[in-house]
Amino acid sequence: MKKSTFALISGVFAIIFMLPALLSSCGGRDKGGAGLSDSYTKAEGMIWNTAYHFTFRGPESLADSAIKVLEEVGRSLNVFDTTSLVSRVNRGDSVPVNTDFIRVYVTSKRINKISKGAFDPTLGPLIAAWGFGPGHKATSDTARIDSLLAICGIQKTRISHDALVKENQAISFNFSAIAKGYGCDRVAEMLSDNGVKDYLIEIGGEIRAAGVSPSGDDWRISVDRPVIGAPADSREAACIVAFTDMGMATSGNYRNFHSEGGKIYGHTISSQTGRPVQTDVISATVLAPTAMEADALATAFMATGSEGAREMNKSLRLPVMLILTDSTVWSSPQFEALMPKE
Repeated sequence: MKKSTFALISGVFAIIFMLPALLSSCGGRDKGGAGLSDSYTKAEGMIWNTAYHFTFRGPESLADSAIKVLEEVGRSLNVFDTTSLVSRVNRGDSVPVNTDFIRVYVTSKRINKISKGAFDPTLGPLIAAWGFGPGHKATSDTARIDSLLAICGIQKTRISHDALVKENQAISFNFSAIAKGYGCDRVAEMLSDNGVKDYLIEIGGEIRAAGVSPSGDDWRISVDRPVIGAPADSREAACIVAFTDMGMATSGNYRNFHSEGGKIYGHTISSQTGRPVQTDVISATVLAPTAMEADALATAFMATGSEGAREMNKSLRLPVMLILTDSTVWSSPQFEALMPKE
């Protein structure tokens, strides 16, 4: 099985990968009887310049349907496509927003509030200024940071009927830190609508899983141990989690960064300072009811640091693992409960 590569649609480098033995079980539970693996379909390829892997118990034709779903999502949310809906909204075109846009926007605004601004998809101008937007060319001009901050802030926008209203027309959106997770959710919804109960959807490292793996138990996923500057094909497992009926995402700065003047600038931008975040968290893994929520929260936890992340999770009570700059690991009780003891 191929491993995920850097997603050009994403501002978050996916550091989750599936074990070569991904489809092995955590032990003994069988919801569907012997021989489950014979009826599972596997598909892999590239979408949005990143790798995808689908494993589901259903007809092969649904893999083609999944790609059509992702292409539809891309036409709405891919900031790297100049003809997409989000690109047209960013240009100020008078265009109605669709269901995909609204769902991602509403979740983004909710998590922006929960995280006290740590997650904000309107940081596109700052992302581009620091060289992590379309084109990936570093054009940072720190003297302009304050002026760019003035045109950022999802709370300065709202949806009225089917229109996106901005306080400042220069405000733009980059849903890179939530789009892949949402894509996983949309594929999961399509499969469910077609009667599929057992599946694992992975796009560039973001995951949505339900039901059981071919061996009849929860899906097992390995999370990378972060190593600054490690090549994309260099992977070392930090831990394994076994779960189902949830989404999972990991955010980390240790592969996607710039180095200038001896300093490392990660791709997670602070909505408060307008500069790359310098916190004690180098990797944040989150599991949530949807992959979209996990995707956005992983970014928020990265941006807010370990103290803020732990405080935020007191009310959320989600499975969370943080790997810190001093090589220590913090994990919530909910996360520890998902780690196989064997």
